Amino acid sequence: MKLKIIFLMTTVLAQFAVHGQQKKGIVVPNENLITENIAEIPKELANEVKKYSESRSASLSEIHPTRNDIIINTRFGSTSQLHRVTQPMGARTQITFFDEPVSGATYEPTKGEYLIYSKDIGGNEFSQLFKLDLKTLQSMLLTDGGRSQNGGVTWRKDGKGFYFSSTKRNGGDRDIYYMDPNNPKSEKLILQVKGGGWGIQDISSDNKKLLLGEYISINESYIWLLDIETGKLTEVTDRNIKSVAQTDAVFSNINNEIWFITDKDNEFQRLTTMNLDSKKVTYYTSNIPWNIENYTLSEDKKIIVFVSNEAGLNKMYLMNASTKVYKEVKNLPIGLIGGASFTKDNQNIFFTQSTAQSAADVYKLNLKTGKIERWTESELGEMQQSDMSVPKFIEWKSFDDLKISGFYYPASPKFKGKRPVIIMIHGGPEAQSLASFLGSNNFYTSEMGVSLLFPNVRGSSGFGKTFLAKDNGFLREDSVKDIGALLDWIAQQPELDKDRVMIMGGSYGGYMTLATAFHYADKIKCSVDIVGISNFNTFLKNTEEYRRDLRRVEYGDEREAKMAAFFEKMAPLNNIDKIKKPLFIIQGTNDPRVPVTEATQMRDKLKAQGNTVWYLEAKDEGHGFKKKPNIDFQRLAVIRFMQEYLVK
Repeated sequence: MKLKIIFLMTTVLAQFAVHGQQKKGIVVPNENLITENIAEIPKELANEVKKYSESRSASLSEIHPTRNDIIINTRFGSTSQLHRVTQPMGARTQITFFDEPVSGATYEPTKGEYLIYSKDIGGNEFSQLFKLDLKTLQSMLLTDGGRSQNGGVTWRKDGKGFYFSSTKRNGGDRDIYYMDPNNPKSEKLILQVKGGGWGIQDISSDNKKLLLGEYISINESYIWLLDIETGKLTEVTDRNIKSVAQTDAVFSNINNEIWFITDKDNEFQRLTTMNLDSKKVTYYTSNIPWNIENYTLSEDKKIIVFVSNEAGLNKMYLMNASTKVYKEVKNLPIGLIGGASFTKDNQNIFFTQSTAQSAADVYKLNLKTGKIERWTESELGEMQQSDMSVPKFIEWKSFDDLKISGFYYPASPKFKGKRPVIIMIHGGPEAQSLASFLGSNNFYTSEMGVSLLFPNVRGSSGFGKTFLAKDNGFLREDSVKDIGALLDWIAQQPELDKDRVMIMGGSYGGYMTLATAFHYADKIKCSVDIVGISNFNTFLKNTEEYRRDLRRVEYGDEREAKMAAFFEKMAPLNNIDKIKKPLFIIQGTNDPRVPVTEATQMRDKLKAQGNTVWYLEAKDEGHGFKKKPNIDFQRLAVIRFMQEYLVK
């Protein structure tokens, strides 16, 4: 008997040893990941993908007030952190070291001895403000540390304190506060408002007035003037005029004049001035038939740099603030531009630039010489330019003859025959797919022979305010029909395989993915839904309070019986029986925008019906994964899903 027991134990140990050896060759999810039904991921695959997954980028965060030093945001470990750069192509010296990503850094504006930055926990988006001492690199929490959102730091010109917005009062309304960061107990409520869309846009040179923005939706926003001493709030733009966007207000160097961006009396956003006394408005960029995305005034308010979005590509312009004459900045690579800011001496502009074949990096433009100097060069891992797909602009007509466009990244020419396709749908829904750098997604085109399509369905920004509103409310499923028309377009392309199409999208793009999965089940092979909405009724009930009314303007108000009934009819959750193809659901546990319940209810209903459903949830993430170990596992799991259900 004793020998028999020893034999059985030996056998079990031997089996365990064999199993352990097998597991050594398998990628194991970390302790923060919940996985269900995901096929084993060989380490060989991880090694193959590593060539594409080690690239990084850098973006401009802040310029020092007395030196031409900059703070950038980049990742060297698991998350994106703040780094200091003091010269062109100089060392990127890390100054924050957290498990959570850091964002929104701003210098104390007179001496630059410390920074204010924001950080949340686990992607919950309850961003708190911290003071970072640049000598000791020690951080101090300034805000309540609870379930509030804090941001929009706007300094007094003398650096004695700053104004910021916070939802701390009730979790829904975004009020305006003041604080001296050297004495956090000095915090006081300056203005109590109604709504989650309020924010600070500028402070007057005498520190007596604030320009505030009230965001209702992407199609509707207003500008207000707050007298800080009296607390009097005055309308700048007419609150009775609806369906007009009026944003990014800044005080001019002319008394009682402001600059702002608006689509009033036009399809696109124009750079504009208003006289606060007469309310006279003057438009300056009407000759550019595209949105002006952002602009910045120099410290002396004599020069303006602004960026246009022209069919998914950016151009930079310089304007003389007095004569209003502007010209395009030449010698910039074709690509995307962001974060353009003047140095305090008005001599230079730092900005972030990326192209289809290079990740974002920081550059400096000398205004006197026109010379452009590179300040950071982010590593692309082992990727070469030959590994990268370059986008092509495409157009097709939808069911109602509306012209829809997007970007097509073809598979590497080394693959012959008709190629499988991924349709990648952006979120928002008011976002826009741009001609951007694919990064690790180049693995799909270069190593798997899969072509990528990034559509801008109706409701996307960048194509005029009429196009922007074409998916609102009861028109929601018209945008899904735009994907149906794209599937027909794919069928007409000789190099693409209409029988091997995968749909993938995040947030609102996740809803679009789920909706396509049941509307066009016979035209797709599989789908990947990332933090997607499965039922607008349950989504609006459970999304964070500060977002709810803002989302109702876009999607519809679920408290109205007719709209609630429409939501029930169109909900992917209620059309499970029409979903026939494998589905992969990816979600962050702490997502404040699209709560985890949107994912779990979809997963559970699919499982109950017997559908093939893979599931990945990260306990330390929110609305999309931001930590590299989680991102890496998600990427590998999606590739395994594609191997099983798309490219076979």
